[in-house]
Amino acid sequence: MFDLFIIGGGVNGCGIARDAAGRGLSVCLAEMDDLGAGTSSRSTKLFHGGLRYLEFFEFRLVREALREREVLLQMMPHISWPMRFVLPLHQEMRFESKTPASRLLSFVMPWMRGRRPAWMIRLGLFLYDRLGGRKLLPGTRSVDLTADIAGRALQERYRRAYEYSDCWVQDARLVVLNARDAETKGARIMTRTRVVEARVTGEHWTVTVEGPQGREVIEAKALVNAAGPWADRVLADTVHETRANNIRLVRGSHIVTRKLYEHDKCYFFQGADGRIIFAIPYEQDFTLIGTTDVDHEGGAGTVTCSPEEVDYLCRFASDYFAAPVTPEDVVWTYSGVRALADLDDESATAATRDYELRLSREPAPLLNIFGGKITTYRKLAEQAVDKLVPVLGVASAGWTAGSALPGGNFPVSETLARTELLARAFPYLGAGEAVRIFRCYGLEAWDWLPEDGNRGRDFGGGLYEAEVRWLMEQEYAQAAEDVVWRRTKLGLRMTADEIAALDAWMAKAAGRGG
Repeated sequence: MFDLFIIGGGVNGCGIARDAAGRGLSVCLAEMDDLGAGTSSRSTKLFHGGLRYLEFFEFRLVREALREREVLLQMMPHISWPMRFVLPLHQEMRFESKTPASRLLSFVMPWMRGRRPAWMIRLGLFLYDRLGGRKLLPGTRSVDLTADIAGRALQERYRRAYEYSDCWVQDARLVVLNARDAETKGARIMTRTRVVEARVTGEHWTVTVEGPQGREVIEAKALVNAAGPWADRVLADTVHETRANNIRLVRGSHIVTRKLYEHDKCYFFQGADGRIIFAIPYEQDFTLIGTTDVDHEGGAGTVTCSPEEVDYLCRFASDYFAAPVTPEDVVWTYSGVRALADLDDESATAATRDYELRLSREPAPLLNIFGGKITTYRKLAEQAVDKLVPVLGVASAGWTAGSALPGGNFPVSETLARTELLARAFPYLGAGEAVRIFRCYGLEAWDWLPEDGNRGRDFGGGLYEAEVRWLMEQEYAQAAEDVVWRRTKLGLRMTADEIAALDAWMAKAAGRGG
C-alpha cells in the first residue's frame, strides 16, 4: 500500500510527488497522457512574481512568487535563466476597469479614470523589487528608448521605458525533471495511465487504473487530486464526489513568429483595453507573443488558439513594433487552459492566480488542488505535503528549497562557463546547438552525448538518435510529440514528414511497430 496516490502528472502533481518521496513517503502518480501534456507545457514559460497582480492587491501571492523566483533559479540554472523586461511608457496606458487599483485611483483622482499613469507603474516596480527580498536579479532601471538597443524595434513614439527582471523556465522540462527526481527517491510514475475509479475501502483508497499494461488496482492511504483543469471532473466521475464548480477554466493562447528583433530582452506591452502581453525571445530564432485571457467554455482537452486570438495578439504587438506583426508571420500557436480557483471574479483577467488546498480526512484523506501558477508550484507542493504528513502520522519537514533538479547541480553564476565547457568537450556541436542542449539537460548532457560525434540517425531539425534514446529511456517520452513539442521545441525546425518518421521510429524502438 502506498502512502499517497496522486492523480495528475502536471507541475503540481509531479512537484508533490517529488516533495513527498523526498520525505520518505511511498508515492504513486498516474497521468492519463504524457507528463505536462496539458496546462503545464502551455504556459508563457516564466518564473515571475506577477507584476500586474499588484493591481489586484494580491500582495501575498506576489511576495511568495518573487521569493520563489530566486529559489527556483538556484534549483535549476540549466532550464531557468534571468531575463530583462522592457515596459514602454505612453499616454494611452490603461487599467483593466475592474481591478481594485483602477477603482481606487478613479475614486481618489477621478480625472485619471481608467489611466495607468507612469508614476503608478514606477511605484509598482518599486514594490516589485522589494517584496521578495531580491538577491540574484538586478533591479528596475529607467531606459531611454531613443538610445537603448531595446528601442530600435519599437515605433518612434515610444521614448521612455522601465526595465525590470524576471526569469524564463523550460516549463515541460520542469515537470519531467520533478518526476524523474521523485522516481529516484522511490516514487512510481505511470504515464498514459488513466484513473478509472477511486473508492474508499475502510480507511484507505482503492484506485483502479488502466494503462499500457492493462488494468491494475492500487491501494493508498491518501489520495491527491492534482488534475488541474480536470480536477472537478475527477471529483465527479472518478471519486464520485458532488463538490462541483471549484475551478474556472481560462484559456491562454500564444503565437510564435520568426525573430522580430536581435537583442535578448523581453517586452511587456500594455494595451488600450487594460490587458498586457509579453514578447519574448524564443528558442534562439523565434519570438513568443502572449497571452490572452479568455473564459474557456469547452472541455479542458479541446483547446486551440482561435483565429480571433491570433488577430488580437498580432494587432496588440503591432501597436508597439515598428514593423507590423501579421498572421502570416506566425509559425506556430499553442493554447492552454488554466484552472483558476473560482472565486466569482468578474473577468478572466481578474480571476485570482492564487491556489487553494482543500483536505478532507473522512473517511479517508483526500486533498484537492485548485488553482495555482507555475512560479509557486514548489511552495504549493510543500504546503500540500505539510497538510498530509500529520494525517499520515509521519513527522518530516520540507526539503526542496535547497535541492537541485537533475542536471542543475551547479551555481547560477557558472551557467555561461558550463555551456562553453560543453561546446569545448563536444566540438562537433555548433555554438547555438550547445546552448540549446545545455539549457535542456545541463550537466546530464555529458551522459548521452557521444565523444566521437556519432549521434546515430538524423531526424532533422538538429534532433539525433542519441538524444531521442535518452528521452525514451530516462524521461518517459513515448511519442514524437513528447520529444519535439515538450522535451524540446525542435518541432519548430522540423517538417511534418520528419516528425511522422520520428514517431514511427520511436514506436518500432519501443516494440510497438513493425
